[in-house]
Amino acid sequence: MDFFKGRVAIVTGSSRGIGREIVLKLASLGCHVVVAAKSTTPQPTLPGTIFTVADEARKLGVRALPVKVDIRNDAEVDNMVDATVKEFGRVDFLICNSGALWWKNVDATPMSKYDLVQGVNARGTFACVAACLPHMRRQNFGRVVVMSPPVDSRLLKGHVAYCISKFGMTMIAEGVAKETEGTGISANALWPATLIESFATRNFQMGETDNWRKADIIADATVMILQDDSKDVRGKALIDEEYLYSRGVTDLKKYRYNPDVEPKKAWPPEDEDIAKSRGGAGVPPGVMSKL
Repeated sequence: MDFFKGRVAIVTGSSRGIGREIVLKLASLGCHVVVAAKSTTPQPTLPGTIFTVADEARKLGVRALPVKVDIRNDAEVDNMVDATVKEFGRVDFLICNSGALWWKNVDATPMSKYDLVQGVNARGTFACVAACLPHMRRQNFGRVVVMSPPVDSRLLKGHVAYCISKFGMTMIAEGVAKETEGTGISANALWPATLIESFATRNFQMGETDNWRKADIIADATVMILQDDSKDVRGKALIDEEYLYSRGVTDLKKYRYNPDVEPKKAWPPEDEDIAKSRGGAGVPPGVMSKL
């Protein structure tokens, strides 16, 4: 696909799972990729590193740069972007997929956990976007996609700290779209309608496997959003299946984890589901920590 050939994407949290799928999808379309994450050594429950994913991308015929980054560290974020520009001369796409998880009531949330989700989700995303925007402005082109949900107060019960951080990411996308209006830059938030199969959903035992979809659906939606400059999409928080439907993709069976079962929706949230403990079908989906 000519739109992606020769362009450059930074994907955070891309050593496995959703981020890895996005990297490989972009690489298959001719986009050079920066594999940005913390993992440099595989772990028993978290296989995959920035180096293994970069190797996979290179086999698809593109250049790949693995960069170790903790997006809570400003110097490491600046180094990630500087290394990208030094290697490729540009930054076209930023996909903010790194995420941290904490689902507890307010009085069961230590400030260390509050700081974790804020630092990774809202602040880390802000830092990555802020570091990339000057380069996108010089090019008069850029796309930002952050993995966060539409703002919805039904998610709050039992997830206040997490929601503050995730809704903050969504506000970053909307704000950037407004601040760059009239340029070739845009931003969106993206969130899955169902739980997504990954090492995170496995390790955290998030629901039944029949209720999962494969990470390919997020990768495919991301690729479509990056190409979409229509006004009705700009700055919006999008749900994967709704967006795909709106763009003519109506058969989603290929994304089922269990090919014989259509997964239950976890979005939109329902009040009685949001109160469930970890593992319920209604638990809000998304990326996890330890990326």
